[in-house]
Amino acid sequence: GHGNIETAVSALQRGAYDFIEKPFKSDRLVVVVQRALEASQLKRENRRLRAQVAAPTGMIGKSAAAQALRSTIAKVAPANSRVLISGPPGSGKELVARQIHEASARSRGEFVAIAAAGMTPERLDVELFGEEGGDGRPRKIGVFERAHNGTLYLDDVGDMPRESQSRVLRVLVEQRFRRVGGEQDVQVDVRVVTSTSRDLKQEIAEGRFREDLFHRLNVVPIRVPALSERREDIQELVDYFIESLASSQGLPRRRLGDDAIAVLQVHPWPGNVRQLRNNVERLLILATGDINEPIGADALPSEATNANSTGTLGAERIIALPLREAREVFEREYLAAQIMRFGGNISRTAAFIGMER
Repeated sequence: GHGNIETAVSALQRGAYDFIEKPFKSDRLVVVVQRALEASQLKRENRRLRAQVAAPTGMIGKSAAAQALRSTIAKVAPANSRVLISGPPGSGKELVARQIHEASARSRGEFVAIAAAGMTPERLDVELFGEEGGDGRPRKIGVFERAHNGTLYLDDVGDMPRESQSRVLRVLVEQRFRRVGGEQDVQVDVRVVTSTSRDLKQEIAEGRFREDLFHRLNVVPIRVPALSERREDIQELVDYFIESLASSQGLPRRRLGDDAIAVLQVHPWPGNVRQLRNNVERLLILATGDINEPIGADALPSEATNANSTGTLGAERIIALPLREAREVFEREYLAAQIMRFGGNISRTAAFIGMER
């Protein structure tokens, strides 16, 4: 219909790219549509490049676990198969999903991530499938539609409401859906990558997760190891985090001493890589002293030095032992800690402590 300046401004405020006054010529319409498509493509490319800059270029570390994971990603990425990534919280599941996308034929499309946990079924439906709008409300595009020709990453899929599981299953089968409140089918071409820190087979047994959806998602399973399974990578991860935080937040480029690294390598890290990064950031913010000198173990945050996982006997118990027994206890636990530090590599442990294997 015919409009005026007020309606044009209102449309632009609600997200319209441009407006055309009637009567209009077809060539003018074609030019505006082409520009809108180009602007949309530029926005998607900008988001993709910003995500690339923010994330590391690959799985960091030289441990056997990190190398095996990189090898799996390289094999899986070129295929169009769905992938289910499992692993403890903070282990880097989204990073793995992003690397799969970037190494795939869909890398020029969008990588769209959404957490399936913590939302009501109604809210999650709108986020997943969009909303038609009307009555003055703008149309909302959901993540399935945004990820067309790209990759959709559903994080915490094991926490998805049961009602939403049925709707996601239908999209996986039919490759189309309807926006909330809509009457027209929307066709999509999306690679779906999901992740969970739950045991989905146990969730199925207890009736919280659909078995048919599990089999649709679990075409290629990938397990991301806990940080405690790749302690050899902690030095490299710390170096990466220091450089990254210095570049992104202007924090000082400090260096950690060998004693500090040794403490970090035997810590249990229940929060995995995310917890390690948080502690490095906290350390760089709070550390004192000469910035050219390495930071020692005594400056580490208390979170990184407590709850030692080696099971070390307390001083009050050791002091009650005769010298010979106390020495044996210390040597046994010292060796256990060093073996843990070097990821079970006996040769590297022996070389470090100066003993023959």
